[in-house]
Amino acid sequence: MADVTVIGGGLAGSEAAWQAAEADCSVELWEMRPEKPTPAHHTEGLAELVCSNSLGNLSLTTASGLLKEELRRLGSMILRCADRTRVPAGGALGLAREDFSAAVTEAIESHPNITLVRKEMQEIPSGPTVIATGPLTSDALAHHIAELSGETLYFYDAASPIIFRESVDEERVYLASRYDKGEAAYLNCPMNEEEYYAFVEELTNAELAPIKDFEEDMYFEGCMPVEVIAGRGPETLRFGPMKPVGLPDPRTGEEPYAVVQLRQDDAEGQLYNLVGFQTRLKWPEQRRVFRTIPGMENAEFARMGVMHRNTYLPSNRMLTETMRVRSGDSGGPPLYFAGQLTGVEGYTESSAMGLIAGVNAARAARGEEEVRLPEETMIGALSRYITVKDGTLQPINSNWGLVPTAPKKENGRRLSKPERRERQSEMALAELDRFVSESSAVAAEEAVS
Repeated sequence: MADVTVIGGGLAGSEAAWQAAEADCSVELWEMRPEKPTPAHHTEGLAELVCSNSLGNLSLTTASGLLKEELRRLGSMILRCADRTRVPAGGALGLAREDFSAAVTEAIESHPNITLVRKEMQEIPSGPTVIATGPLTSDALAHHIAELSGETLYFYDAASPIIFRESVDEERVYLASRYDKGEAAYLNCPMNEEEYYAFVEELTNAELAPIKDFEEDMYFEGCMPVEVIAGRGPETLRFGPMKPVGLPDPRTGEEPYAVVQLRQDDAEGQLYNLVGFQTRLKWPEQRRVFRTIPGMENAEFARMGVMHRNTYLPSNRMLTETMRVRSGDSGGPPLYFAGQLTGVEGYTESSAMGLIAGVNAARAARGEEEVRLPEETMIGALSRYITVKDGTLQPINSNWGLVPTAPKKENGRRLSKPERRERQSEMALAELDRFVSESSAVAAEEAVS
């Protein structure tokens, strides 16, 4: 029997397995694909990117950028593979979708301490275990989780369509990144006022695909279907995913009335996804409506947009900051959760919870005390928020409201917002470095003794 069992081969599960293996534990990583497929996955690769191919902004003036830098400093395998398979995406960490999955799969399969098991796990093992099965947990395992939690929450998530670049009319689009930040990495489809309102009209009146076991519209704000955004008012898209600010058309020198951005999705630059265009439109309707976008009149779709139900736990009543089920504190089996099941939203956030769970599952297997990351760090603050929040837990991304604020003035000068964000990042990273240094010193002392 392995020292640690990890169930689920997504980003969180792969990170958890890697961290436990790096701690010199034997690990079994269970992934049910391809034996049992899911409605959202298209391959059998580990860490398949189902929704967007972006891990978010890289700048340390953003919460997402800070989270990624913290993961790098903690030795995240997911971030290492992401950096190796990066594609042009301006200031964001865009990934070659298939190359990234292949890199993670290779890392897992080649690790001497990890055994990859391609079967469905239908029950919760008795030893140290990390469950990172995500929103598409199989029915058998979901039943056991529901019994454990006493309640299961959910929201609906969606993915954007992907098109072939060669089908885009190069005469009608232009290459640029907002405010010229980073490389000119986005294809921009400009719209004038008449085109924009005609598109909104078609979008809001298009036929939707039914959701299986539909109960009520419960969407995560960070992944809202584009037609839902449009339904909130005719101007909402212009201030959301179709915002033209900072994207002047080089042919006119002026900003268009609205713009649809396409982001590279593979290393070769043959596939592009529609940024912010998550949707639950029926597939024929997607082809009809999205082909009214200037430059996409003859678009060929490599993948249509889809919607699925995401499940997450009442972590604020169920888990500790180490991602361990609270009943484990009183002598129960050391059971941990990671990824979207914990109530975080986003690839990087899910990976972060996988790192915490993997490290602590390994420590439980060795009979060592669990570790809690400082709440001054973005990872520590995120894990604390989802496990202590009062009331109902809603899925959450990394954000600046989680970590300590920075002074508004420095040496008598008022700091700009980006400068304050930089100070917050500096404080968080300094605290993380201190924590890592002290933890390493303690580990060295224990090894000597």
